[in-house]
Amino acid sequence: MTDLTLTEPGRKRGKRGTLGDYLWGAALIALCLLAVLPFVFMLITSLQETSRMTVLLNPADFTLGNYARLFLENQFARAITTSVVVVVIACLANMLVASLAAFAFEKKKFPGSEALFWLYIATMMVPGQVTLIPLYGIMRDLGLLNSYVALALPVINAFGVFLIRQFMKGIPDDLLDAARIDGASDLRIFFTVVLPLIKPILVALTVFTFLTTWNDFLWPLVSITDDQMQTVTLAAANLQGRFATDYGLVMAGATITFIIPLVLYMILQRQFVEGIVSSGVKG
Repeated sequence: MTDLTLTEPGRKRGKRGTLGDYLWGAALIALCLLAVLPFVFMLITSLQETSRMTVLLNPADFTLGNYARLFLENQFARAITTSVVVVVIACLANMLVASLAAFAFEKKKFPGSEALFWLYIATMMVPGQVTLIPLYGIMRDLGLLNSYVALALPVINAFGVFLIRQFMKGIPDDLLDAARIDGASDLRIFFTVVLPLIKPILVALTVFTFLTTWNDFLWPLVSITDDQMQTVTLAAANLQGRFATDYGLVMAGATITFIIPLVLYMILQRQFVEGIVSSGVKG
């Protein structure tokens, strides 16, 4: 009798736990579907030639004509090429500058380095819109407007330095001292010892830089006046007509703009998560 009394509540608790797991699973699936729904709608609309947004779908009207017009009539391939070149320059420059600065702040400390570092980090609190006009004036005086460099340089900021410095805290100083004893210079230590160890956080910074540069709209809108230098965001925005809008064409441009960073993130997802988690733990 005692055994029955003890085991029955346990069975009931097990059933309640299983039911709760099913409910949580159903709720998560519903949230995932809700999050994916706008992208599905975007993709389906891009396969239709329509001048109005509608949820009524007719599979017989599906066509790839919007994507053909996107590349043949609207020179979207040139915009993608421009964005890819700008992204590559921004990622390489940001990784090099941020990693060198983080190495100096963390492993080559000097009087006032900590105060200077936090002063540099404080610049992250300044909205980009505040520095937009001074930045435009600097680029104009340097003759860099309508160039790849002008589009790539503004992405280099204190965030990358902070991220890499937090990761570098986990690199033992004894390892660097051993390299110095062997006669290695600081640059050689940086390139042969430090860089291989911070690869995960560099991948994470690359993803952040890619997304920031690829999705930027305001700065290219201000700094680019040559139609041949349009980025994907500007090209996608220009697909919208002044009096009438072909939503199928607009959604085709949005789909292409969205898919490229999505594929990159899927490829680098494991390294990205590893870099972010390691930075948080070692910091």
